[in-house]
Amino acid sequence: MSRQGELFGPTDLPGSGPAVAPAGPPLECEQLLAWQARLAAHQGPLFHSASGDGGNDGRQGLLFALAGGGPAGPDAGTASAEELAWRFDPLRLQPQSLSFWRWPEAPHQGAALYLVMDRPPAPAPPLLLYVGETGNADRRWKGDHDCKSYLAAYSEALTAAGLTPSLSIRFWCDVPSAVRPRRALEQALIRRWLPPFNKETRDRWSTPFTAEPG
Repeated sequence: MSRQGELFGPTDLPGSGPAVAPAGPPLECEQLLAWQARLAAHQGPLFHSASGDGGNDGRQGLLFALAGGGPAGPDAGTASAEELAWRFDPLRLQPQSLSFWRWPEAPHQGAALYLVMDRPPAPAPPLLLYVGETGNADRRWKGDHDCKSYLAAYSEALTAAGLTPSLSIRFWCDVPSAVRPRRALEQALIRRWLPPFNKETRDRWSTPFTAEPG
């Protein structure tokens, strides 16, 4: 499996793999804010829609149960992955430190979807940067992970420009234990939210981080 191209540059985030050295001068604050604003223009309405369309009524557990991963069983309903993704509200999930894997006891076990987010200062909306799936929530984030290098370089670029990243990871554990329906949910979320650090969307977000120097 090929690794995703590095968007930002090197850093020393614990557990991250080596990053490719960036070309050209450091990114300007205006460049970073413009990139965030483009992402927010797509995702902001989705956060608003999710919070107003079942995001606060306790139905998310049921939604994933309908997909065959909860107590209702595999035949509990016929909701498609796209329908589940449409109703999904990432802000309903508890944010945790990216270093959660260093804790003495893992906060999550088994199958899960996980989402990495940034919270720019208000009134800017949150940014969903990455969506992944795993059958082992307590182990997936340990060791090398493409997203770690992205996040480390992203944090370094923001800090160097005088901006403050506020990164977190969120786990949704009420998902199908079977790989196929779980990955279908992951892909449906990626198609809806277009998180920029997923390989499926990297061509969508033409960014200053990958631009060739003039």
